Amino acid sequence: MGSSPPPDGCCSQPPKWTDGPRRRGPSSYCRDQVSSDQRGGRMTANGDDRQPEEQRGAETPSGFRPLRRRGVQRLAREQWGEGRSIWSTDVGERELVVDQVGVSEEPAPAAVADVLGIGPREAVCVRSRRFVLDGKPVLLATSHLSAALVAGSAIIQKDTGPGGVYARLAELGRKPVHFREEIRSRMPSRDEADRLSLSAGTPVIIIVRTAFADGSRPVEVNEMILDSSAYVLEYDIEA
Repeated sequence: MGSSPPPDGCCSQPPKWTDGPRRRGPSSYCRDQVSSDQRGGRMTANGDDRQPEEQRGAETPSGFRPLRRRGVQRLAREQWGEGRSIWSTDVGERELVVDQVGVSEEPAPAAVADVLGIGPREAVCVRSRRFVLDGKPVLLATSHLSAALVAGSAIIQKDTGPGGVYARLAELGRKPVHFREEIRSRMPSRDEADRLSLSAGTPVIIIVRTAFADGSRPVEVNEMILDSSAYVLEYDIEA
């Protein structure tokens, strides 16, 4: 598809395409999923006692420079609300490619239905994609949104347009006003290891983000699977 904009507004310069405080609210996706994942692999932490300034310019043994993911700044309304990508906060001038893009309508998994507050097996729009930075796969993402909510919108297309899914939700009257991210770590499945080209013994980081509209109404659940060796997670929080 050449130089068309990426799904979910991936970066400030359109990447190349290839086919292929916590609020009391709805259920926690991670809480519902952690037991089954623990059966699939041993939970692992990837320790690093260096200071942030030492980590910033460090490269992995393969020569890849880890991506600093700015968890607070990237979700600011000033980003997606003005047609910019949430990825633009992180990637700068680095080359980001989005591939393995899929959009489908499927019955909601139980954990997703519980978080979104919809009926069991009710239809959801499922958006899946892989992000490749400087030639290295770094993240797999799968978003779930109520199919009834997004029917007929650009959200059901591969290209969601400037500002991505969150800008389109705003146009539907469901502007995100709050986000919750749950983070944990585990060993990857065989499919995850293959798709992320992981070295043996490399754990993945799981980030599940729930977007809430006014009234604490959940409108999206996005499960992201990160190559732990490719990331530094930064949370710059005012006291």
